[in-house]
Amino acid sequence: MTNSIDRRSLLRGAAGLVVGVAAGQAALSGKAVASDAFPKLEEDNATAKALGYHHDAKKVEPKKFPTHKPEQFCHNCNLIQGKDGEQWRGCTLFPKKLVNADGWCRSWIKKAGSK
Repeated sequence: MTNSIDRRSLLRGAAGLVVGVAAGQAALSGKAVASDAFPKLEEDNATAKALGYHHDAKKVEPKKFPTHKPEQFCHNCNLIQGKDGEQWRGCTLFPKKLVNADGWCRSWIKKAGSK
């Protein structure tokens, strides 16, 4: 029994390793993919509806969503991804969709250090 690896298999494995490490580093760093890579979340999306997502937190109806507070926005939620200042960013609740930084949903969790 021989344990030799041909050159092609070695190169294929090395390429896979490089891609895997790069993807893992991006995931661990918390950086979102470029904002034009994914579509914007629609408010009529089933998950968005279930979580009461609104593009504009100022339009959330207090009677319908009593847990909402005026200072709660996606941009100061712990679940948002991407760079501060970007209007449309990733969110861990909505994979491969972008949420509005001025939006809100029921799953809002205060980001550490935010006001």
